[in-house]
Amino acid sequence: NTKNVGAYDIDGWGNDAAEVAALHARGIKVVCYMDAGTYEPGRPDSGSFPAALKGSAVQGWPGEIWLDVRPSGPSYATLQSIMLARFTVCRDKGFDAVEPDNIDSYQNSPGFSTSAPDQLAYNEWIATTVHGLGLAVFQKNDLGQIPTLEPYFDGILDEQCNEYSECGALAPYVAAHKPAWDAEYTGTTASFCAADVSAKIAGALFSIDLNGSLFQPCANDIGVTN
Repeated sequence: NTKNVGAYDIDGWGNDAAEVAALHARGIKVVCYMDAGTYEPGRPDSGSFPAALKGSAVQGWPGEIWLDVRPSGPSYATLQSIMLARFTVCRDKGFDAVEPDNIDSYQNSPGFSTSAPDQLAYNEWIATTVHGLGLAVFQKNDLGQIPTLEPYFDGILDEQCNEYSECGALAPYVAAHKPAWDAEYTGTTASFCAADVSAKIAGALFSIDLNGSLFQPCANDIGVTN
């Protein structure tokens, strides 16, 4: 964790308070990755998820299962309790913000009749809950509902918006002077950085494994300046 950047987005379970403090000592903000839309086996709280919350398998991620995020679902209160506990872990470790992943189940095949309004209600609840803990929160996924979600979130992290020609969807965050981050995993910085800089999106090229082996930021990722 030695990159010259303004923020790190790291796993909330796999990093302790000492790691967060070490990054803070370098003047770096630290974002807590927590999955909010799928079940992952092997997490410390994986035994807390009742069977009723688990739906279909997540394509491409063995063992991962979509969750029932519908407010009308039979175990929604349990889901809220689990997620509140997760976000509290982020707060207690000293993180500055939360990145709740997989908040777009309605655009996939979760095994439930999840609608766009269902997802919107859940995502707004996430943002309000994280703010209630004194942390910032970044939107992840669900680009189609950005116009409604942007007021609730403090920034957005998108993966491969150039590869999938969706960077224009991030414009409301840029217009609101909130961070808009783009992680790309294919090609070269020459293929997307000019577009990101022009759009005022902070982009970088990473290894798909996110193991630190590749990090090539665009010119407008200015790093730590204090």
